[in-house]
Amino acid sequence: MSREEQNRISYYIACIGAFAERFSISNAFAYNYLLKYKGLAFISECYDIEHTFSIDDAVEDMQQICYRNGGGLV
Repeated sequence: MSREEQNRISYYIACIGAFAERFSISNAFAYNYLLKYKGLAFISECYDIEHTFSIDDAVEDMQQICYRNGGGLV
């Protein structure tokens, strides 16, 4: 596995954990929610820009994307 792939995976894990913490949900629920409502797809597609912002900014962005795609956590 390349260093770039390792960095991406670490970033995704950090984002999922921060999302779970913000909404007081489990990491597993956060992962499934973000997967279902396209939050993880967004982070993956926009990684080059998103990883330069804070994790809190990424969580807010994922929250907005999920909400636009039918997610109910606000």
